[in-house]
Amino acid sequence: MPRIVDLSVPIEPHFRWPMERSLKSDFARGDAFQVTWLGLAVHGYTHIDAPRHILPDGPTSSATPLDQTCGAAAIVELSHLPANSEITADDLAVCGSHLRHGDIALLRTRWDEKRSLHSREFWTQSPYLSRSACQWLLDRKIKALVPDFPQDYPIRLLLDGECRPLEEFVSHDVLLRNGVILIEYACNFGALAGPRTTIYALPLSLPDADGAPARVIAVEPD
Repeated sequence: MPRIVDLSVPIEPHFRWPMERSLKSDFARGDAFQVTWLGLAVHGYTHIDAPRHILPDGPTSSATPLDQTCGAAAIVELSHLPANSEITADDLAVCGSHLRHGDIALLRTRWDEKRSLHSREFWTQSPYLSRSACQWLLDRKIKALVPDFPQDYPIRLLLDGECRPLEEFVSHDVLLRNGVILIEYACNFGALAGPRTTIYALPLSLPDADGAPARVIAVEPD
């Protein structure tokens, strides 16, 4: 039997992502059913970015075919890199030679094992992609990118309310702008055997949205 590995961040209270959860119907109040109500931004927790996120006329999440977020994936091993490392094209060329055209690229730093997702340090000390690394990935004609770390340096600055120009969010400016779907804030890559796997990232069906929460799994041979 294949082995299923969940790569999704739990949707639970988090200092960076406001969310609301309550019981609209509750057995304790004598209701016949329990009904949970949930409110959150589509760009929190594990989610996909559609090009509409940065382009006024870009395709929306509902216009993104599922075969762009599901399929063969290459695991690029970067867990040897220290905190605050800039990931370069040379790093990817050394570790990602098995990446094929049409692949989903998983960048594995195992950052969630080194810093807690609920800590400020997860965001402020993570490795991050250089523009050259993003261009290298674009040249390999990948269809989606799944990092297990906050992949653009300015993401850390958002914690203090500083939003840098779009071109500094290099994965968005180089990859998403050119139709490569970003599948952000995945985790648990340490459970993947590698170097290749099969990914299923299934975004919620939200018509005409700029992104969508997603359940992301890897299916690996037994």
